[in-house]
Amino acid sequence: MFAQDQLAIALWDAYPVSPGHALIVPRRHTPGWFDASEPEQSALLSLVSSAKVVIDKLHRPDGYNIGINNGAAAGQTVFHLHLHLIPRYVGDVDDPRGGVRHVIPAKANYLREMERSSVSDHGRVK
Repeated sequence: MFAQDQLAIALWDAYPVSPGHALIVPRRHTPGWFDASEPEQSALLSLVSSAKVVIDKLHRPDGYNIGINNGAAAGQTVFHLHLHLIPRYVGDVDDPRGGVRHVIPAKANYLREMERSSVSDHGRVK
């Protein structure tokens, strides 16, 4: 645990997707975001800012993804609410556009699809 308040804690993810990947977790057991009280939700969001300060000092990331998997259909495997704070680094993936939209890969980078559709069959911009 590297940050905390009365309602929540911040800790390092045991299976980080990038250096500095942190979890923000309420102290009270609650399965998902919509089960948490408003004070718990506020505490989680406040700790995101506190955790970012620590991660910035230790890892100097270029950006962040913030996410919550809420329910099995959304990929939740641990049914105790936790918010992922994932530092991102230039070059960590070929094309990061779409960010959290990559939860549904075919819909992730709508900008790429827009670029493709703006070019006609003859290679001219529409």
